[in-house]
Amino acid sequence: MNTVAAILLAVALSFVLAFALGFVLIPWLRKLHFGQTILDIGPAWHKSKQGTPMMGGVMFMISTVTAFAAVLLTDYFCGGNLFASGAFVERNIKIKLIGGLLMALGFGLIGFADDYIKHVKKRNMGLTILQKSIAQIILMLAYLATIYMAGGTYMSIPFVGNVELGFFYWIFGMAVMYATVNAVNFTDGVDGLCASVTSITALAFLIAACLKGLFGVSLLAGALMGGLLGYLIWNHHPAKIMMGDTGSMFLGGMVVALAYAIDCPLMILFFGIIYVIEMLSDVIQIGYFKMTHGKRIFKMAPIHHHFEMCGWKENKIVAIFSLIDLLGSAVGLALFYYGVIAR
Repeated sequence: MNTVAAILLAVALSFVLAFALGFVLIPWLRKLHFGQTILDIGPAWHKSKQGTPMMGGVMFMISTVTAFAAVLLTDYFCGGNLFASGAFVERNIKIKLIGGLLMALGFGLIGFADDYIKHVKKRNMGLTILQKSIAQIILMLAYLATIYMAGGTYMSIPFVGNVELGFFYWIFGMAVMYATVNAVNFTDGVDGLCASVTSITALAFLIAACLKGLFGVSLLAGALMGGLLGYLIWNHHPAKIMMGDTGSMFLGGMVVALAYAIDCPLMILFFGIIYVIEMLSDVIQIGYFKMTHGKRIFKMAPIHHHFEMCGWKENKIVAIFSLIDLLGSAVGLALFYYGVIAR
């Protein structure tokens, strides 16, 4: 099968499947009373979202995995081999991709447990920070150990080349994964925001993987993008369903998986610049609050809530933040091409 056709097929199939799942999942979740609980600490107008079905992340999780697997099987039975394209013949890249997908699903399960406790068992705090952190650390170590055993403990740095990280591989990997997964989780706070931003991030990884000849990676990125676009039909403001931690933690895992699959985790800083901004705004807010004994820089953190409190409508926040992520992705792709591919 032609690689471009395969990627387009993955995007289209994932889009249709995620969209179709909305017709089944939303009424089912309403029937089970799996609805959003709005805390008093958030913007007052978010109270209108009370009861909106949660765990919508299942829609793009199912569509991503199904579309990716279906296109690979179709290609295989048609006599093709997408995994033999370019540098993807390297064993450690295959392990990074498949292992990364399993890792992302694992994060999704952690998020599902958190959502289930909060919205079904009606315990607002869900998993404790300690419980969630321990589960995440175990999952991160398992993924990093898988890459380590495959011999993939290097990283591509633009204009430098492949750098063997040695022991720093573990420290760097844990920091990148923990920060990314939780930063993506922070971004999920306005209708359509996290899905819109991450669909752009997935597109950037799709292009980067194509530039490097990693068409199997592009296929997975395309399946993710298609699923998010199908989900957005239901999630744009006013949202009929929310992804919950189930979806946001899966997306964080997928961003990490795609970054490691192209051997350049540093691209998260550009392709996911909104995640970085969201995370930094929260860290700055907490740090400043503690240092000044109660003063705040932002009206509310993460920063998308600050703009809400300033009077921005949710659609405006989504549009501006998506544009910023698009610009960051364009800069990242230029650095990736000239610093890694054309070097």
